[in-house]
Amino acid sequence: MLRDLFTIERPPPQPSAVRRLRMLVLLTAAATVLVDLVNLEYAPEGGFGLAVRTIWAMMRALGFLFLMRTIRYGRVISRPFGLILAATTVFAVGRLVVPRNGGLVPPWPALAGFALLSLLCGAVIWLLFRSPAIAAHLTRKSRFREVPVWVLTARVAGLSMGALLLVPCLVAIGTLFDEPRIPYPVAVPVVVGWLLVTLGLGFVGPWIMIFVILGKRWARVVFALIATVVLPVGPLLCWVLLGIDGLLRDGVPIVIAAVVTLYGLWASRHQPRGLRI
Repeated sequence: MLRDLFTIERPPPQPSAVRRLRMLVLLTAAATVLVDLVNLEYAPEGGFGLAVRTIWAMMRALGFLFLMRTIRYGRVISRPFGLILAATTVFAVGRLVVPRNGGLVPPWPALAGFALLSLLCGAVIWLLFRSPAIAAHLTRKSRFREVPVWVLTARVAGLSMGALLLVPCLVAIGTLFDEPRIPYPVAVPVVVGWLLVTLGLGFVGPWIMIFVILGKRWARVVFALIATVVLPVGPLLCWVLLGIDGLLRDGVPIVIAAVVTLYGLWASRHQPRGLRI
């Protein structure tokens, strides 16, 4: 165990298909930043909400760079991480197709950027899950514990729920200083409660997931209950406080993460615990 802990891990040989996938992921990271710069020009709203979403877009670009590294090292976690990252990115930039000032036709740079990023994210997901060469490369698991693939999938999706809830919550906080969609006496406690619960989930979630990885069934039940609550409540909060825009751009990614978490826990129900190495 100590020898494995201090051993420098070397990446496996990199087939041509893996090199092409990594270049595609790098191009997707660059496109994420480019499309968000387009959003700065054509987004109908500005201020605090747009600043939060811009920072979130930059963080997604860093996520794609991290995905490049996990692919290079042949990590099994690359598939679920790439799926969540690509799917949520598409919906996060979906606001670009909404016209400014109630127009009927969106600006062509917004449409072009959204189409480009959708194609790139779709190609990344397709290669991660459909390429035999890449599937043969993504086989490296933890050196300390063999964790089932669907448990890893549930972990990645479950931990992403906290971030996906925090972004629209911060945007909703910005609306309190302008004109919230609901009356102030209702909006303020709802937003404050949303923030406290989200911060609590961000703190407690990783600890619960450690016990999920260790195969504790109580932890699996607790996290399944959390995902079950987040599944309807998250999109509802986005719709009530941010409107249809928030529901599409923030609520749908929350639904994706919660559904993938629940399915990952269900699919690994007969093998919840990895083997000790």
